[in-house]
Amino acid sequence: MKSDCYYNNCRICGLELSKAPWGKNEDTPSFDICPCCGVEFGYEDITLSTICNFREQWLIKGAQWFRPKMKPDCWNLKKQLRQISPKYR
Repeated sequence: MKSDCYYNNCRICGLELSKAPWGKNEDTPSFDICPCCGVEFGYEDITLSTICNFREQWLIKGAQWFRPKMKPDCWNLKKQLRQISPKYR
């Protein structure tokens, strides 16, 4: 887990991605889809309210992977959720 650099992590589920979903300035969305929670960056994760609502619904539905084939064998939901930037929790 990164110490204070969360810009490569999904704001919803904390998945560490290969590229920053909101750019390194956290202000320019890629409009890509998170392979874990299925959020579209820049559309469903704009405000803290929409972030929390999307996360809550994803967790209620069992935190299912949007792209199940990309789910690591050793995936740990609790560990991944700790990777969410504190400002988006």
